[in-house]
Amino acid sequence: MAGKREENPAGSSNNLRGDVLRVLGVLKVATVEQIQRISAPHLSYRHTDKPTPSKRKQARTASHTGALSDLRKHGLAENGGQLPGGDTLRNLTPMGLKAAARELGRPVGEMGNPARGAGRTGASHPMTVNEAVLALLRPKPDLAQLASEPADVRAAAQAVVDAPAGLGTIASYATEVALPATGTWANPGKGGAQADIVITAPEDGVPLLFVEIDNCFESAQVLAAKIDKYMRFCQRKVKDVDGKERPMWRTRWWVPDGRHGDRPHPPLLLVFNRIGPRNPGTVIAQLVELTERHWKGTAYEGGFHMYDGKLPIVVTGMKQLKEHGPAGAVFRRFGRPHNQTLLEAIGNPRREAHDARRQAEYAARQREHKEELRRIAAQHRAAREASRPVCAGCGTRFTDERWKAIEPAGWGAPRDTHPHLCDDCKQRAITAEHQAEQAGPEQQEHDQAVPEQKAGGTWLSRFRG
Repeated sequence: MAGKREENPAGSSNNLRGDVLRVLGVLKVATVEQIQRISAPHLSYRHTDKPTPSKRKQARTASHTGALSDLRKHGLAENGGQLPGGDTLRNLTPMGLKAAARELGRPVGEMGNPARGAGRTGASHPMTVNEAVLALLRPKPDLAQLASEPADVRAAAQAVVDAPAGLGTIASYATEVALPATGTWANPGKGGAQADIVITAPEDGVPLLFVEIDNCFESAQVLAAKIDKYMRFCQRKVKDVDGKERPMWRTRWWVPDGRHGDRPHPPLLLVFNRIGPRNPGTVIAQLVELTERHWKGTAYEGGFHMYDGKLPIVVTGMKQLKEHGPAGAVFRRFGRPHNQTLLEAIGNPRREAHDARRQAEYAARQREHKEELRRIAAQHRAAREASRPVCAGCGTRFTDERWKAIEPAGWGAPRDTHPHLCDDCKQRAITAEHQAEQAGPEQQEHDQAVPEQKAGGTWLSRFRG
């Protein structure tokens, strides 16, 4: 025990240090509170008896602060400056990124670069990215860890547990991901994009989603240029390991193939955080026009659109995203008139509804056809039963075998000897005929043995007497 304390003076556990590595491996730079809210959300509902918010925050984050201290001792983490409010930023060293890669099960080459120096400029953009991750992830507190807390605290935690879930786990997220239009994954060339967040949560209906964060400092033209870069990346094709040419993004991420004629590029979510001077409503209206060639689909008679080779672009506000999460109807897709949930906005619900109607109509026709076949078959059976022969002897209806036996078998084929009788009656008739045939010769022999009495024999004997 003394050895462990000496190795990790703050006394952190392996699991706790692993949680910190995973979160910082994804976010690159974060405050201790953000790390705690993601990896141990139940702690947000503890220490409510502390007298001030700062003391409550200090108590909630104490264990993760200790884990960061131990990681810093091992050269895996470091302080990255301070935010204007006084919070210290934490980030991983290059060696820490390698350790985080092992914790996340990712290749080291996909981890990106350390976020050193982010605090020097206030880190407003990285902090907004982190808040977007939290809003999309929506970590759920472990209620078992709050059994001894006051009833109102447990009720608040229960409300979060009962609320709609977010997307995936922290391992479903990556930040600052290069999307090269030229060059390679490891050495991107010019003209590519860099996604603020990439989400891969196929278990929650989001196989691949790019997220771009805007603090309302950039113009519509600048954002349109970024979207051009996303489009160039999505359209880029390279040879895969099997020698076949595929979209470059498919060599890294898995996405279902989609339906023929409706295979859009991975969707892009724009999250506007209104802290800058620009009005997001005005910017979005301009952006819709500037990027129409990228997102506009082809209309079909069924009231839906096809988006083959298009880039679905969806927008929302940070405030709405924090309040409602992915399940809230706070997402607007370019080209659609109403807000939708995230899954609806990145999908094609009208096409799916059209396909469902077509499938239901086809299934109904199939049922009607089968029912018609059953009705016709029932009529044939009834007509056949009505024409089934009846035995002339006992009045019972013929069996199928008996009926078949009496049917004409073709020219020259022997005909049944008793076609009007059932099997039993036929057997009795045949037996009676055999008996009659056997009795016939015996009767003839008997008749020949007895002399024929001549007519008038009685009169002749009287005459002789």
